[in-house]
Amino acid sequence: MKAVVKYAPGPGNIDVREVDEPACGPGLVKVQVAFCGVCGTDLHVLHDTFRNYPPVILGHECAGTVSEIGPGVSGIAIGDPVTVLGATAVTCGTCAYCRSGYFIFCPKRRGMGHGVNGAFARHLVVRPDQLYRLPNGMSLEAGALSEPFAAVVQAVTEITQVRLGETAVVSGPGPIGLLCAKLLVAEGIHTIVAGTAADAQRLSAATRFGAAHVVNVGQCRLGDAVREITKGAGADVAFECSGHPDSVRGCLDSLRPMGRYTQVGICGREIQFPMDQVFYKQLTVRGSITYTAATWSRMMSIFAQGRVRLDDMVSTTLPITEWQRAFDMVEDRSALKVLLYPVD
Repeated sequence: MKAVVKYAPGPGNIDVREVDEPACGPGLVKVQVAFCGVCGTDLHVLHDTFRNYPPVILGHECAGTVSEIGPGVSGIAIGDPVTVLGATAVTCGTCAYCRSGYFIFCPKRRGMGHGVNGAFARHLVVRPDQLYRLPNGMSLEAGALSEPFAAVVQAVTEITQVRLGETAVVSGPGPIGLLCAKLLVAEGIHTIVAGTAADAQRLSAATRFGAAHVVNVGQCRLGDAVREITKGAGADVAFECSGHPDSVRGCLDSLRPMGRYTQVGICGREIQFPMDQVFYKQLTVRGSITYTAATWSRMMSIFAQGRVRLDDMVSTTLPITEWQRAFDMVEDRSALKVLLYPVD
């Protein structure tokens, strides 16, 4: 089968290669991949700025249908539409983090798409505990956004615990920022989305998705805009989703005293920011990285209730043979969300 493979260490070294179709052994399930999203992690693997273990098939944001069930597996049927929790591909299962559900901190963890073979291919074999059945009526395109949406569910509902009546700022309208805005809007939160002039298409999408206000930070300072919108009060919570130093500073400035700040985007480098803002306003600052299995269960309940639509986030679908074009679109921010689909 054809797959997008990181075939050697170092920057680049990615191509479409013919690889063996994975075997479905005892206790395993084979999934026929329908779509797999391109995300920032894939770009980091391309540039060799995220740990990877070549040769390895890329891709971890996927959805598809169950095509084969190995001996000893029950509760799953051929044809079930599923999404995959790829981050638990390899864990020790015994460390304090695994036992408490925070597998992301397991020192032996390897995730799908960089540590083990991923979903930029026709077929994928996983354990049944990694599978989550999509609700009836949910498209496989929307299902492919489950993994990034799970990260947003943790950030909004578990780490930050936003409450009805609050005002939230989302800075950085990439896929994670827009998914964050979608969930906040679904919860009835007064949501302000901020971006640069280069984010015009994404800021327009944020308005369509229900954001109360959008702010072009090239035209005004984020803190000033938020104070004008909130009649001088400032925002209750801020989600920094871009990882840019100016965005970090803008979020801190936009918060009211005793506000809450959650870092969702990766900065990727050391940055300077006004720590006195944290001190004088007595801010709560937290980070939110990925999710737990409990987060995924919560997300599936959200899907079942049907209050958050994800398929309108997908702007482009391409075959895996056009992976380079897809990666370029993500890197230059010319699309909302790009999905790849397998080819024979």
